[in-house]
Amino acid sequence: MPFFQDPPRIGNQYQEDRVLRSYLARALPSDMLQAIEPELADMGGLAGGELFAMQEEDRLLEPRLVTHDPWGRRIDRIDVTPLWKRARVLASERGVVATAYERRHGALSRVHQMALAYLFEPSTDTYACPLAMTDGAAKTLLVHEAHALVERALPRLTSRDPDKAWTSGQWMTERTGGSDVGTSEAIAKNEGGAWRLYGTKWFTSAITADMALTLGRPEGNGAGGRGLALFYLELRRPDGTPDGFTVDRLKEKLGTRKLPTAEVTLAGAPAVPVIGLSGGVKAITPMLTITRTWNSIAAVSAMRRSLALARDYARRRSAFGASLSQKPLHVETFAGLAAEFEAAFHLALRAVELLGQEEARELSEEGARLMRLVTPLAKLCTGRQVMEVVPEVVEVFAGAGYCEDTGVPRLLRDSQVLPIWEGTTNVLSLDALRAIGKGGALEALLSEIERLGKDARGSLVAPARQAIAASGRAAEWLREASRNPRRAEAGARGVALTLARSLALALLVRHGQWSIDHEHDDRAAAAARRFARHGCDRIAEPDVASEALANDEPSPA
Repeated sequence: MPFFQDPPRIGNQYQEDRVLRSYLARALPSDMLQAIEPELADMGGLAGGELFAMQEEDRLLEPRLVTHDPWGRRIDRIDVTPLWKRARVLASERGVVATAYERRHGALSRVHQMALAYLFEPSTDTYACPLAMTDGAAKTLLVHEAHALVERALPRLTSRDPDKAWTSGQWMTERTGGSDVGTSEAIAKNEGGAWRLYGTKWFTSAITADMALTLGRPEGNGAGGRGLALFYLELRRPDGTPDGFTVDRLKEKLGTRKLPTAEVTLAGAPAVPVIGLSGGVKAITPMLTITRTWNSIAAVSAMRRSLALARDYARRRSAFGASLSQKPLHVETFAGLAAEFEAAFHLALRAVELLGQEEARELSEEGARLMRLVTPLAKLCTGRQVMEVVPEVVEVFAGAGYCEDTGVPRLLRDSQVLPIWEGTTNVLSLDALRAIGKGGALEALLSEIERLGKDARGSLVAPARQAIAASGRAAEWLREASRNPRRAEAGARGVALTLARSLALALLVRHGQWSIDHEHDDRAAAAARRFARHGCDRIAEPDVASEALANDEPSPA
């Protein structure tokens, strides 16, 4: 009989996830875990069942822009795919945003929420994007105590009723650039006592949102970021048509193709200032904190899904008389991928823990400084790690991994956005330097790494010491480089990755020791030892010839 390869299969994604379940067993009080476990198991069942099946059925479908109705009226309607329609309903009903704001479990409510998001995201083709921005908008309105806007929008942004729930967009990027938002050209005009926005937004995700937070420059304000203000918009009129803007086109992207991202022209869009008429870049910072945390969770969830599919495939795939999962070289390669994932997981969840403590007002001054540094470090490091892990998973599937109808290439294409969205690796590295420059953050991080490793025993002592040594070297390098801003900037990426990987290793050591002591399981400790083999130190002294090489310009020998 002819041979046909069995495709990979997954089951309940909560029950099959040792890393998540072990983390929750350590991090949560037993009564809380018992209370929320049915929700997590339910979400895990959806992720490995109904949503996973819909994802396969939805594979060739993409959102569609309908600019006009049959009679020529401009409507700019976006038709999304069945999977996205179902994801919107389930996200509301299961409280993927609401859980953080109901705060049933105090500071740990964020852990509960992000565990749900981590399970939900890989089977919904990037529906985490509008959820992240919705969460960020809710947070931003609360932080700025915009009472009228909070009263109107927050119940909708955090609703569990799909008929009432809103999602939010985050409209920052213009043609002038992404990270340098101070060059934004959108103008805010006060017309008869009401503000209206004019200009363009080059990259708006997701255009199907009900509201958005955006930046605009009130007429008469100076140039740069300080001259921008943060505005609140409700995007559509009661009849569903855009209110004061047109959708020029949907973007043709490498990945995240289910996510409707648009270029829009603002033509008098009604807007309400959130807090004052200047300082908009600083004002939107709470939203970036949330979306960067979500980005970290999306990265680890993408790694987890990729590994789950590859593990199942390796058990089903036979080559040269044995399953792939028994082949020594495959085992060696895959162990390295698993270690990177587990380290990334604990790093991302540490950022989540700090966020929850901050919202519950349980964070000390040192903890607040730590959070300002850990959030960009987690985002940039997990964004790099997902692009190490997922391409290797594609290679595990060999030719099948290169064929679109297996679904494997989508994992790679969708992962590529994660080092880019909400700040590239380089931008986040500079953010980390700024956090360090404000004082106290680096010292808080070094103390954290030392504290995490203090209970290590046996084979985990050396990895703990490695984390302390690498982070210490990064701190010393920064102290020496501080006298030369150009040198410090050139080395920022290596320093940030070194600090992030040192913290990830220390977190993994702490959990590995706990797992040995309480679960009598060495797998987390094995991940720590393997991650230590990969190394934490990414510092490289800038080369004097780098500029000539980068720009391919003449350089004297």
